[in-house]
Amino acid sequence: MNFAVLQFPASNCDQDCVHAVRVLGHNAGLVWHKDTSLGAVDAVIVPGGFSYGDHLRCGAIARFSPVMQAVKQFADNGGLVLGICNGFQILCEAGLLPGALIRNRDLQFRCEQVYLKTDNFGTAFTSKIPAGKPLMIPIAHGEGCYFADGETLAKLKANGQVLWQYCDANGAVTEASNPNGSIQNIAGISNDRFNVAGLMPHPDRASEAILGTTDGRFIFESMIAALQVKSTAKAA
Repeated sequence: MNFAVLQFPASNCDQDCVHAVRVLGHNAGLVWHKDTSLGAVDAVIVPGGFSYGDHLRCGAIARFSPVMQAVKQFADNGGLVLGICNGFQILCEAGLLPGALIRNRDLQFRCEQVYLKTDNFGTAFTSKIPAGKPLMIPIAHGEGCYFADGETLAKLKANGQVLWQYCDANGAVTEASNPNGSIQNIAGISNDRFNVAGLMPHPDRASEAILGTTDGRFIFESMIAALQVKSTAKAA
């Protein structure tokens, strides 16, 4: 499978994402923010970092990059898009995901390992995650507090669009396990078609044993499995 990893000025996790995909035996290449085409790709990753220096607010300028028009068209056509950290912020700013990411509750940058409870195992981003397993994946953000109004939140929950919540090592969703004040401990969501997802933790930094955890691989492996099913169906 061939992944496109977007690259904005001040992206700093683009190479991490490329490496994570290649570790799993698949192809990944960088697509510059000024490009108007993604090329022949099977999935898109919008990586973490500080696109455009986080001027105005995180993701607010990146949403206007020429490449984001290509990403929107790709998503509208059913393509898989994953936003990680700043990528999640960009997808929300671009209207590809609902809600917003705001300043952390304690107004401090948080860089630590956290645990995630998976709430919907039936998506292209979660199908390979073992049932009942809390994922240990690192965070590194200052504006990772997810917020949505009551109506949006109700729709997310009713539709199963909340994919991950912050939890403790045993999988319990508690206030103490919430690192940034996100509403209802939400760490990641999807759109209502389940082909676009975003999360604040970094699965790209949890893809090899040397990093202390390989739990991030389950998310990429889920995407790859979904793409393989799609490819097989298209060839039939």
